Amino acid sequence: MNPRPAIILLSGGLDSAVTAAIARERGFALHALSFHYGQRHAIEEQAARRVAASLGIRRHLFQHMDLRAFGGSALTDDIAVPKHDRVADLPSGIPITYVPARNTIFLAFALGFAEVVGAADIFIGVNAVDYSGYPDCRPEFLSMFEALAAVATRAGLEGRAPRIHAPLLQMTKAQIVREGARLGVHFGLTHSCYDPNERGQACGRCDSCLLRREGFRQAGVADPAAYQTT
Repeated sequence: MNPRPAIILLSGGLDSAVTAAIARERGFALHALSFHYGQRHAIEEQAARRVAASLGIRRHLFQHMDLRAFGGSALTDDIAVPKHDRVADLPSGIPITYVPARNTIFLAFALGFAEVVGAADIFIGVNAVDYSGYPDCRPEFLSMFEALAAVATRAGLEGRAPRIHAPLLQMTKAQIVREGARLGVHFGLTHSCYDPNERGQACGRCDSCLLRREGFRQAGVADPAAYQTT
C-alpha cells in the first residue's frame, strides 16, 4: 500500500523540521513547500534544503515571491530586528518581525499544491505557546483556514477538503525539542535566527533565538546552532 501524500510547509527552522518528522512518523509521503519571499537572508533556503534531504522528502518545491513590495516587517523591510537579553524581556503584543498575512499566503499555496498531488493533509509548524505573538499562529486562524479550504477548492466541494495539521500547536519549545530528539531530528541542520551575520551565525538575541535557546535549555538538550554571542 502506497503511503498517503501530505504537504509540509518547510522553512528550515526547528519547528518545521520537527513537524516534518512527526508527519513522516505518521506514515505520510511528504511533499515539501518552501518560500523565498523577500526575507533578508538566504540561509533559510539552505536550511530547508538540508532538512528536506535529511528527512527523505519525496518532492521539494521552492516558491518565489517578493513580500518586500509590501514591507511592514523587520524581516522584509529596512527595519532593525529587535534584540533582547532574556525571554522575560520580550514585549507583549505583535512584534515588528510579524510578516503581514504570511501564513495565509503560504497555506494558500499549500492548498493548491495539495489539490495537484492529491493530498488530503497539510502540515504546518505553528505554535501557540512559546511563540512571538503572531496572529496567524493561533488555533482560531487554522480552524478558519480549514473552513476556507472546504469551500474554496474542488476537493472541498467533493467532500475531500484538505485537513490542516499543526502538531506543535499546544507544545512548549522544550517539548518540541524533546520530540525532535525522540524522532532523531538533526537540529544542527536547522536555522531559527531572524538576523544572522554574513557567516550564517545566529544573533542569539532576537525573539526566535531566545525562544529556541530557552527551549533547548529547559529540555536539557545541547543546541548545536552557531551563535555570535554565548
